[in-house]
Amino acid sequence: MNFFKRLFSSEKKESLDQGLEKTRTGFFSKLAKIIVGKSQVDDEVLDNLEEMLISSDVGVETTLKIIRSIEERVKRDKFMNTSELNGILREEISTLLKGHEGENGEEVFIPKMNGPYVIMVVGVNGVGKTTTIGKLANQLKGQGKKVMLGAADTFRAAAVDQLKVWSERAGVPIVAQGMGADPASVAFDTLQSAVAQQMDVVIIDTAGRLHNKVGLMNELSKIKRVMQKVTPDAPHEILLVLDGSTGQNAFEQAKQFTAATEVNALAITKIDGTAKGGVVIGISDQFSIPVKYIGVGEKIGDLQVFNRHEFVDSLFKSAEEQKS
Repeated sequence: MNFFKRLFSSEKKESLDQGLEKTRTGFFSKLAKIIVGKSQVDDEVLDNLEEMLISSDVGVETTLKIIRSIEERVKRDKFMNTSELNGILREEISTLLKGHEGENGEEVFIPKMNGPYVIMVVGVNGVGKTTTIGKLANQLKGQGKKVMLGAADTFRAAAVDQLKVWSERAGVPIVAQGMGADPASVAFDTLQSAVAQQMDVVIIDTAGRLHNKVGLMNELSKIKRVMQKVTPDAPHEILLVLDGSTGQNAFEQAKQFTAATEVNALAITKIDGTAKGGVVIGISDQFSIPVKYIGVGEKIGDLQVFNRHEFVDSLFKSAEEQKS
């Protein structure tokens, strides 16, 4: 690994550690209370552990999976020290995340194809959708990709204006028709322009409304149909952006959007602002959709390619390890 890659990797880990600080502190302060005065994992410890995981927004179903697995280990081994609980939780969470993560590289992975790789971004207003698009565009451009944005969230003038600001900041072109324009028409024009200019990646923003499922499904389906007139297999990726700090609301949004369209990638933002980063574990497990990106800060480089090993290592990092 050359100097610049090592520097980038070190900065990424430091940013991840800082982003998970609130979750890590809350997680282990609760865990310490559970095992105080206890030498052995018993029913009381497991009951308290279950409550702790649910309160960390890991989610009920995922929490029960973890508890059942630990119960089986206790039954098999007959005795389990409470001092072993950290390591066991670490193993269980890592196992749950296996298969539910995106590419493990340092960079955003874009497959080679004939024509542009099309990403349609969905999510409600306020989750960091437009910011995620801007940061992703910036990273892709930094990797040498030719990127174009499509402002198909025409329901709000502010959404179009915000995306224009990000296009300028990232130095990538944008196709926009303004507020009230037909979102499908914007997507069509974006793809036509991208094909003509031989772009590598197209990122389409869509309206951040959680109206009824039928209305949402119809709108997103129309955008997809129209894009397929230009690129038959578009979109190649439907990226759902969720605000990790909203806990159970993020689960509900995931249910709504996965019911309305074929989401195949997740970006979970604002992890740094919450003690409930466990939502990453629960959502990735329950919806079996890869987490491709997590947002761990406001800086343009704080949208990170998700890696379960790095995430779990950072979540379970001790105070001594953080100082070193």
